[in-house]
Amino acid sequence: MTRVAGIDCGTNSIRLLVADVHPDTGDLIELDRRMTIVRLGQGVDRTGRLAPEALDRTFAACRAYAGVIKELGAERIRFVATSASRDAENREEFVNGVVEILGVEPEVITGDQEAAFSFTGATGELHGDDRRLVVDIGGGSTEFVVGNAHVEAARSVDIGCVRLTERHVRHDPPTAEEVAAIRADVRAALDLAAETVPIDTARTLVGLAGSVTTVAAIALGLREYDSEKIHHARISAAQVAEVTERLLTSTHEERAAIPVIHPGRVDVIVAGALVLREVVERVGAAEVVVSEHDILDGIALSVA
Repeated sequence: MTRVAGIDCGTNSIRLLVADVHPDTGDLIELDRRMTIVRLGQGVDRTGRLAPEALDRTFAACRAYAGVIKELGAERIRFVATSASRDAENREEFVNGVVEILGVEPEVITGDQEAAFSFTGATGELHGDDRRLVVDIGGGSTEFVVGNAHVEAARSVDIGCVRLTERHVRHDPPTAEEVAAIRADVRAALDLAAETVPIDTARTLVGLAGSVTTVAAIALGLREYDSEKIHHARISAAQVAEVTERLLTSTHEERAAIPVIHPGRVDVIVAGALVLREVVERVGAAEVVVSEHDILDGIALSVA
């Protein structure tokens, strides 16, 4: 077994996984998994730059993660940066800060690479040879991947819960016009994804990342977030629609009072839920298989 650390730095959160991985079998024993909301993508869609305060939050999380990695004695580290840092003019400032703190250069991967890591991490434990559509709803982008044992096609499109919220939402709850604008963006992005990914041909829809797991936790009626109950839960299309409608009509305070919504997601979960509902309706899925394993697990496996 090789002890590795994988870091996924996205638009809304930065996450760490330290695990023992068997390089031949792909077996993974999780030692530490954690997430910090840093909102690295704050304002990037509007300004094209990473905000100083967003970089400060991200570097503080990196320092905390460096301590965990040292304590657990990970032999190798891979730091993957996704949508926000791909889009930013001042990404070198971000890269230099990470190198100084962690001693490893962040890899600003393409959307297709991001999709492949997500697929590997999400489907490693699923049995059967049916064709799967993996949908990873992030803060700045959403990845669509179709395959069974291997990736057949993948596409990353610029719709995510942070990007859509910043672009369209000015009221709380959002107005009908704002909701319509989000849906229009999502539907256009689905059309774009469908040009290269046969999203309508998969038998199983697998949903990843915080928007999906939060919707699942609400649908399951959990009083506190429980990853074991959420992992591989099956949430019906009707439940997705019901939770989305509940969120659409709730205020910030009402959403904040729902115990399974992380404080850092309260203002963006409406857009995230809308993306999920549009995907479910577009592909005609009866349910979503929710996975707690995602790009982080794919990154850890790639290191080993």
